[in-house]
Amino acid sequence: MKRRTWILGGIGAAGALVVGWSVAPMRSRIGKAQHMAAPQQGEVALNGWIKIASDGAVILAMARAEMGQGVHTALPMLVAEELDVPLARVRLEQAGHDSVYGNVHMMRAALPFHPTSLEGEPPAAKVRVTHWLLDKAVRELGLNATGGSSSVADAWEPLRMAAALARTALVQAAARAWGVKAEDIRIEAGLLRHASGKQAHFGTFAQAAFEAPVTEARLKDRKAWKLIGTPAPRSDLPAKVDGRARFGIDARPPGLLFASVRLAPLGGSLSSVNAQAALALPGVERLVQLPPYAGCSPGFAVVGKTSWHARQGAAAVDAIWKPNPTGAVNSADIEKTLTRLAETGNGFTFHAQGDVAAAHQRANRVVEATYSAPYLAHACMEPMNCTAQVKDGQVTVWVGTQVPGPARAAAAQAAGVKEEAVTLHAMLLGGGFGRRLEVDHVAQAVRVAMDCGGRPVQLLWPREEDQAHDVYRPMHVAQLKASVHVPGAGSSLQITSAGDAITPRFMQRVLPELAGPVDMPDKSSAEGLFDLPYAFEHQRMTHVAARSGVPVGNWRSVGHSHNAFISESFVDEIAFETRQDPLAFRLALLKHMPRFSAVLQLAADRAGWGKPLPQGRARGIALHESFGSIVAEVAEVSLQDGKPRVHRVVVAIDCGTVVNPQIVAQQIEGSVIFALTAALYGQIDIVDGVVQQTNFNTYPMLKLAEAPVVETHIVKSERYPAGVGEPGVPPLAPAVGNALFALTGKRLRSLPLVV
Repeated sequence: MKRRTWILGGIGAAGALVVGWSVAPMRSRIGKAQHMAAPQQGEVALNGWIKIASDGAVILAMARAEMGQGVHTALPMLVAEELDVPLARVRLEQAGHDSVYGNVHMMRAALPFHPTSLEGEPPAAKVRVTHWLLDKAVRELGLNATGGSSSVADAWEPLRMAAALARTALVQAAARAWGVKAEDIRIEAGLLRHASGKQAHFGTFAQAAFEAPVTEARLKDRKAWKLIGTPAPRSDLPAKVDGRARFGIDARPPGLLFASVRLAPLGGSLSSVNAQAALALPGVERLVQLPPYAGCSPGFAVVGKTSWHARQGAAAVDAIWKPNPTGAVNSADIEKTLTRLAETGNGFTFHAQGDVAAAHQRANRVVEATYSAPYLAHACMEPMNCTAQVKDGQVTVWVGTQVPGPARAAAAQAAGVKEEAVTLHAMLLGGGFGRRLEVDHVAQAVRVAMDCGGRPVQLLWPREEDQAHDVYRPMHVAQLKASVHVPGAGSSLQITSAGDAITPRFMQRVLPELAGPVDMPDKSSAEGLFDLPYAFEHQRMTHVAARSGVPVGNWRSVGHSHNAFISESFVDEIAFETRQDPLAFRLALLKHMPRFSAVLQLAADRAGWGKPLPQGRARGIALHESFGSIVAEVAEVSLQDGKPRVHRVVVAIDCGTVVNPQIVAQQIEGSVIFALTAALYGQIDIVDGVVQQTNFNTYPMLKLAEAPVVETHIVKSERYPAGVGEPGVPPLAPAVGNALFALTGKRLRSLPLVV
């Protein structure tokens, strides 16, 4: 909530929260009616989130993108609960660009660092930068973004508040019209009812409710919930099954042309281009050169009557690429550099307590290891695409994006118009995972459309270009050291990691008005290493920022995705060195963390930890917190033809209050498959600026026959909702790696896991 929005009262007699806003509702997260899209015939907007249709249906301003995570079901459930209306009666409308729709939770998570995590007293300048970033992003820009597993957490209060205020206004309007007391009116299935027999749907009193707005309302007590916490069916599934759903790649405005891109190797540029052969092909219309938009390599696009014509034309262009003037980019060289940087330890210390050096000297043994993780591509099933039309000074964009605001700004900048001249249609996303936080393809599409005489054009990246010009999960190397007492426990843990900073570079590409120095501390790169729950007496966690020349960005669960593999694998190593069971060792270090212990124990119990397995199988366990949720996973593995085979993954999650347990289970299953693909196969190699893995034959996905049984167990909680779409990813790789160690005695310290 913003500073001018506050709790008016505490817990009421029925345990309900009384909420309201100040005399400046324009600054609140509830917003005013004019924040919503212009009402159609019979519609009445009651605040910035809720409109009532003439038939009594509820229209919700949807400020988050649906990319398979179920947000188009979960958020309407919050509104339907407070309004006591059937979920099917809540319709969605694309939210506008006002700051009322800003994602506060995501921006807080994206800050370069937490002042409280700094060693010693935080420098005042850094604290000022931190608060300036958050304040400007949320209050002025209203960054409408989907990511960081933040959608439900961010909407939890504003949407319920908006619905509660709408409910109260409707009830009071009905009471005035019927001449009865408001407390004698109840709402059932979207109908206002009175004991006298009078009843009406919301549309009957919507205008009267608008004319007499309320400033406080009671949220429903948890005990009165009928919808929140139930496995309500996904509202987006029927259209996706029968083909009615429209993704970005499905945009078909009249007169559509198609374009296919070819881009320079990483760090390179276009030296010369000969399009004569391409333009001679049937269906090929033109070639448009592309500058390096939003950090993407320069290149060109070929426009054709169909996507096939465009791609054939692009392939026929004779292009000569100029190499990187500072030297070719090679991932093997980058790994050597990162290893050296991690060894030096000259980075930013995010967390320190005790004296690790003294602890190492006193220990009867010091365990040391080096772990590494490679570059990874997002590999969305729907390749990057954007459809754009530039006509009469107006720009129209059809795109599946996680950041409609920055995408709109990128389109405006590319076309040289004001943002108000850009209309953006938010389409469904065929996979996001952080890749569609970027706006490079949007700027490219607009640039191509400017050369197409007012006709719309759909820019589609071939799979090979999508793989070769991603914003990759950064390569990461970590040096770890722990002092142990045998038999006994570990007393110190020191971690020094090295890799490219994620957030500052992302900000420079997508939100340049918020970008700070590119070398400022970046918690996204180090998260999952400096905030471990284990009670090591002495700790020091340092990260060294690198400049690899490879574009890096947000990949599902961001730094946690590789850092959990590093930390949880090494914790297993320490357990082995102290001759303890991995589960017992962790529980001993979590006595002060009951939530973590409960999640870990639940996963272990449901997986049958300690019970015999068929010959040739073993279990591994891992625990990690990310995006506010605690997740433990137990993987059951074997070797088949010398390769790892994961048969079963048991997951326990504490994600706070659960809106829809079925969606939680679906997201955990998807996270496990996504993470297992990366753990077994994921690796991007770069040779002289050229990515070697160009399609799914060299960058394989997990096959259906390889998918394990996934069991999800949810810890009951009344805490604030936390993330779900990403927290299931981090523990998978270490759980599998630890199981492989138990099976083979070989410790795998690099990804992917190759025995």
